[in-house]
Amino acid sequence: MPHWTEMKKDELERQYSPSWWSHRMSADDVIKAHVKALKEGTERARGLAQTLLNVPYGEGDGEKLDVYIPSTNSLDVHLVIYLHGGYWQFLSKEESGFMAVPLVDKGVVVVAVGYDIAPKGNMDLMVSQVRRSVVSVVQQYSHISGLYLCGHSAGAHLAAMVLSTDWSQYSITPQIKGAFLVSGIYDLLPILSTYVNEPLKMTEEVAVRNSPSKLVPQLKLSSSSCRIIVAVAENDSLEFRKQSEEYYKTLEASGLDVILEDVATTDHFSIIEQLVDGEYHLTKLLLKTMGKS
Repeated sequence: MPHWTEMKKDELERQYSPSWWSHRMSADDVIKAHVKALKEGTERARGLAQTLLNVPYGEGDGEKLDVYIPSTNSLDVHLVIYLHGGYWQFLSKEESGFMAVPLVDKGVVVVAVGYDIAPKGNMDLMVSQVRRSVVSVVQQYSHISGLYLCGHSAGAHLAAMVLSTDWSQYSITPQIKGAFLVSGIYDLLPILSTYVNEPLKMTEEVAVRNSPSKLVPQLKLSSSSCRIIVAVAENDSLEFRKQSEEYYKTLEASGLDVILEDVATTDHFSIIEQLVDGEYHLTKLLLKTMGKS
């Protein structure tokens, strides 16, 4: 049996409550500060970049994305799609443009994707939406020379699901060159019995078919040429750290191009908030992966 099945429910809930593990401030305060940091970063990005807001990628109300465009004449345009976190039930694209602050300076387009969080959306729908958003971006920006994904927490899960897509059911096969999976969850089974699943209402069957850890053979078929960076915060909980470490080991054992990046002195929130800063370790690693450093 997996190790987490031995845990009492309250301990499992604590392990999957990232705000409990920050060393910077109390659980409530760290979430408030997180939302504030992302909103401020996004406002800065909207001041720096040309923006196309609420671009539809599907028929649904929630199927919209925001594009942050650098003022560049270069034909060598790289594009990063960002999938936000919030446990599939909080946050939105409205505070998800912050990483454009350092990237537009380097001629990189940033796309922040909206999707229908729970309870409006369920897990199958969210996964379908982010997959379709990537197809739509590739169709609209056919001239891009490099497509990259970045997701945080629940967004890292969704990004890993994008990498694990059977594209034969779609009109095109996106060529994703690199993916940054930041403090993600790759096996959904441990959260089934926790508060996280209350609005999601996932059954075991839904959790299994939407767990990237179970879809590595498909990822190998679809995304073998993608450079995957699995990043985890030093002060993530033990279970969050295990999620990243075990997913990394599974990918590595399958011969994929993957590295595990253990980011010192960060917690579950600061690890992504700091992407607003061009000097931050992960920002530099992202630029280096694109050949933009």
